[in-house]
Amino acid sequence: MADIEEQQSSSLPSFIGLDELGNWSLYRATITEFVATFLFLYVLVSTVIGYSHQSDIRAFPNAPLGGVGLEGVSWAIGGTIFILVYCTAGISGGHINPAVTFGLLVGGKVPLIRALFYMLAQVLGAICGAGVVKGFQKDLFNRYGGAANSIQGGYSRGTALGAEIVGTFILVYVVYSATDAKRSAVESYVPTLAPLPIGFAVFVVHLATIPITGTGINPARSLGAAVVYNKDKPWDDQWIFWVGPFIGAAAAALYYEYVLSASALKKLGSFRRSGSMFS
Repeated sequence: MADIEEQQSSSLPSFIGLDELGNWSLYRATITEFVATFLFLYVLVSTVIGYSHQSDIRAFPNAPLGGVGLEGVSWAIGGTIFILVYCTAGISGGHINPAVTFGLLVGGKVPLIRALFYMLAQVLGAICGAGVVKGFQKDLFNRYGGAANSIQGGYSRGTALGAEIVGTFILVYVVYSATDAKRSAVESYVPTLAPLPIGFAVFVVHLATIPITGTGINPARSLGAAVVYNKDKPWDDQWIFWVGPFIGAAAAALYYEYVLSASALKKLGSFRRSGSMFS
């Protein structure tokens, strides 16, 4: 029993991660998350606005064809995530999403201090990215809602919340699978290819959920666009784009860590011995 109590007391400082505050690596990674999320929002908002504008143009007779279409929007967003994760994975882990950070926090992959720094940087980066797009294309930004997430016509809040939960579950599940250290040790190509399935997961989820919510699965993305656009509808629905992704991320982390992970049996054994799953 004394050993169990000692393990629990020693795990608390590592969970909080106060020692991170003295490491330059935390601040370098935080800056990386800010810049990556800034670039992500810039590309995402510009792409959505461009797609909406071209859709309006095609509604007129003899209008020139153009635009990327729904599949193109999804590819652009998924491809951007692939590129940014590839560029930042070695520095910050390439989260670019508070839900991903939260999921990794739940699974014990990042300490609390680092998670909070990342989330703040992601939100600020998203606001700045959307703000730059508005500065370049103010009329189109306002005309097409700033690419802000909201529930689309014909769908209920329950449906939207469910879409965000399941969509984020898929994303975080893929993140865990693609970055599993035990898989990496056996299959050397896994770390190199990790950004590809993550980007592809984002692409697939966007195809499925753009018609429902415009696809959030990233609270920073949803908040950044809502702050810059600043209209009632995105604010009324904003809670869905935080509650849904955080539930989905936590569920994926717990599912992978305690059901699928190779260490699940070891954790189950600890639970039986100590009476606590988190010993």
